[in-house]
Amino acid sequence: MTELPIKTASAGFYRGFSVDVTVVSKIIIGLLVVWCIVWPTSAGTVLGNWNTAILANFAAWYIWVVAMFVIVCIGLAIWPTAGRLLLGQPGERPEFSNFSWFSMMFGAGIGVGMLTWAVAEPVAHFGNNPEVIQGLTNGGTADNVRMAYKWSFLHWGLGAWACYAICGLSLTFFSYRRGLPLTIRSGLTPLFGSALSGILGTIIDIVAVVATILGVAQTLGFGVEQFVAGLTRIGIGGLMNADGGATTVGIIVALLVIMGASTLSALSGVGKAIKWLSNINMVLSIVLLGFFIIFGATWFGATAMIVGLWDYLVALPQLSFNVFRSDGVEGSEAFLLSQWQGWWPVFYWAWWIAFAPFVGLFLARISRGRTIREFVLGAMIVPALMCFVWFAWAGGTAIDLELNGGANGVIFDAANGDKIFAMTEFMLAPIADALAWAMALLIVVLLMTFLVTSADSAVLIVNTINAAGDEGPKSRPHIIFWGAALGLVVAGLLISGGTGAIQTAMVIGALPFSVVMALMCIALIKAIYNDGRRENAGVPAVHSEIEGATGNGLSAAK
Repeated sequence: MTELPIKTASAGFYRGFSVDVTVVSKIIIGLLVVWCIVWPTSAGTVLGNWNTAILANFAAWYIWVVAMFVIVCIGLAIWPTAGRLLLGQPGERPEFSNFSWFSMMFGAGIGVGMLTWAVAEPVAHFGNNPEVIQGLTNGGTADNVRMAYKWSFLHWGLGAWACYAICGLSLTFFSYRRGLPLTIRSGLTPLFGSALSGILGTIIDIVAVVATILGVAQTLGFGVEQFVAGLTRIGIGGLMNADGGATTVGIIVALLVIMGASTLSALSGVGKAIKWLSNINMVLSIVLLGFFIIFGATWFGATAMIVGLWDYLVALPQLSFNVFRSDGVEGSEAFLLSQWQGWWPVFYWAWWIAFAPFVGLFLARISRGRTIREFVLGAMIVPALMCFVWFAWAGGTAIDLELNGGANGVIFDAANGDKIFAMTEFMLAPIADALAWAMALLIVVLLMTFLVTSADSAVLIVNTINAAGDEGPKSRPHIIFWGAALGLVVAGLLISGGTGAIQTAMVIGALPFSVVMALMCIALIKAIYNDGRRENAGVPAVHSEIEGATGNGLSAAK
């Protein structure tokens, strides 16, 4: 198929937009916001019950479907027929340089979470993980460091980026080789054909919009709490409570700053503000990472990187398919293992899947002109290695300072979002308070650029889905609406139940989209296999943008 008509409004406020997708998505998100803000207790209880049911019945699905994504991505990269296929027109070159491509991909895909979890997660697994629960290692001691990194690398490694890569690869393939609209439903055309022009395609795009908003809300929720912690560290008071969490005032101030800046950025498009912000945050990230490598636990981090990567790769087959089953006895080993898996791997797989329509479509938008092999290498393997470097030296410095550097709980006892600030202050304050303040300011600026990049990219992607894949400029009211809606979702869920409420809503919203992504894998393999048959038979396998309108090229050969 090289044509997938999607009905859009020809006039009025929704001109160029699919009214069904846009309006229904707005209603669902609007109801969620009102429910969480007006009835926060009820919303928290109901969402919690749904989350419990999903974790009890679909934990294995989340574990296994992400394993499927990893296998498909690696398989496509090494499959000769697939790996060399160009994601675009013959002879087409990439629009962005490798540095800008990687910067935008990393900034939109995982940059915000990195600043929180590069320190917080190794620390958390250092204290507890399945090996500790089973009595194989001791939490908080040196013999548990390797386990801490094995699990940290699992959650931020190939599985995470395979979720993004599958969605992005599917959209890039069908949009730029087939000439189909740059929207989620296009990835399923080999399975459902012209039926996707109707209600089935509408439902798929609505699921993608809702999953995107909830997935980005999860990231922004963590980012807001860390942003407030950073503002407090640089001297702006009254934004945190005695327990180390953000106050309602702090949440509102942070969201006004972040969403205001991101909406202005979104109005400028991908090639301008988003590109420049991504380049800036990549440079600042390198500076911060260099600080940890040079002045932090250099040797400890290097050991964690090498040994942790080895442990992760050796254990990956088993970790990718193992599901801990609860025996229903609260406090038993089986119960605790199942509970831990729900808190960590299942939550993470749901997070990456919910984030996938946004990052995937964004990857498609910036990856035209690259081969499938290049795409998999750049969108899955290289970013995973970058995450490992961050976790090894940022998290390794924190663990080493607590084990051997006399931190005495200063880092471990800080809130997750505040751990990186507590660590840099502990390192620099004895030298000069001004240096500690300057480093805190650098982290705040870096966090701000990551948050703005994620939020403005999400707004543009949601509008692209709503506009039936139209990548062109969108009218200002629609950009402003989704910027405000995203901010209100984050505010509503944070106020009703903190980041836990966002996690719950996100796990729920990711479930239907995980089914869409599994079907994308099947559709993509089928399409690539048939392209190989077409090439062997001398039949065109790429839709010609020049000849497509006259019925030549692939349109005439299908």
